[in-house]
Amino acid sequence: QVQLVESGGGLVQAGGSLRLSCEVSGSISSLDEIGWYRQIPGRSRELVARISILGDPIYVDDARGRFALFKDDTKNSVDLQMDNLRPEDQGVYLCNRNSCRLYPWGRGTQVTVST
Repeated sequence: QVQLVESGGGLVQAGGSLRLSCEVSGSISSLDEIGWYRQIPGRSRELVARISILGDPIYVDDARGRFALFKDDTKNSVDLQMDNLRPEDQGVYLCNRNSCRLYPWGRGTQVTVST
């Protein structure tokens, strides 16, 4: 069974950076299918970064230019580098398949951005 473990969150001042890591265990077809989601209280879970079918990274509008995806095949992980963080980026970040057929969710990692 696939297991997803997120890490790297924390408290950062606005304008700061964090690098989140998603470690994948179990059998998946490709790390390209793993994206990063954001859960903000009172809002639906949102896919903020993913790899397109052509292999290009795609980001939601408010993350473009500030977030970047990195794959590490040796560690079987997908990292999300987040720069110039804003208070509205605050939330729980989770990784999962970029598909309606999801793997079991991990616990996520909390990102808190102070002003």
